[in-house]
Amino acid sequence: MKLFDLTGKVALVVGGHGGIGKAIALGLADAGADVAVASRNLEALRAVAKEIEARGRKSLAASVDIVNEKSVGQMVDDILKVFPSIDILVNAAGLAIRKPADSFPVEDFRKVIDINTTGTFLVSQAVGRIMIKNKTGSIINVSSVRGEYGLPADYAAYCASKGAVNTLTKTLACEWAKHNVRVNAIAPTIVETDLTKPALANPDYAKMMKSRIPMGKWAMPEDTVGATIFFASAASSFITGQILYIDGGVTTW
Repeated sequence: MKLFDLTGKVALVVGGHGGIGKAIALGLADAGADVAVASRNLEALRAVAKEIEARGRKSLAASVDIVNEKSVGQMVDDILKVFPSIDILVNAAGLAIRKPADSFPVEDFRKVIDINTTGTFLVSQAVGRIMIKNKTGSIINVSSVRGEYGLPADYAAYCASKGAVNTLTKTLACEWAKHNVRVNAIAPTIVETDLTKPALANPDYAKMMKSRIPMGKWAMPEDTVGATIFFASAASSFITGQILYIDGGVTTW
């Protein structure tokens, strides 16, 4: 079990108050890491930070606008004032806007791309500089099965953004491998969170989504934790550039 022990490591979870981000932040703390959480919602982040501290780990809630390069840089500076470094980065911030492709407003399309793809890049770039300097680090991007597979449910922007995240993951992995910085992604099927509950409340949509998953159910936030700890830990020390599907079998047929 020492392979999965994160004691002494510092993790940053961006989007750390969301359903997936919060579950991952608490899971990393349970594995021994000190965990900083970041997003635009400081009030929600502080509640998560208290839960992390209740587990006996250090925490910090940091404000950030991930599509603003200056804000991202300030977030990193704020974290490094409290922690000696950042060993693990989880990019869990995300946005989904569902509209038909033939009438999708370009402003909304750009918003999804900005949050899901550009934001992932800017945070990875800023934290990656620290990891490159330290000659070690693990970046885990939260992608989606929709980065590889289409969906007849008004997800043109979301699918495109996650496809870009997958390719960005592989590209950064190739470029930074020489610095011992690993970059991987987890790609869940639909996860029940505040982001998806409005869609899942539609019986026809929920039935369609469940019928596409061989295990017959969608994911819960906690289902993403084990894979994240794996990529964050020494258990995956020779693995980089991989997309790990957490999908109940969606990608098998």
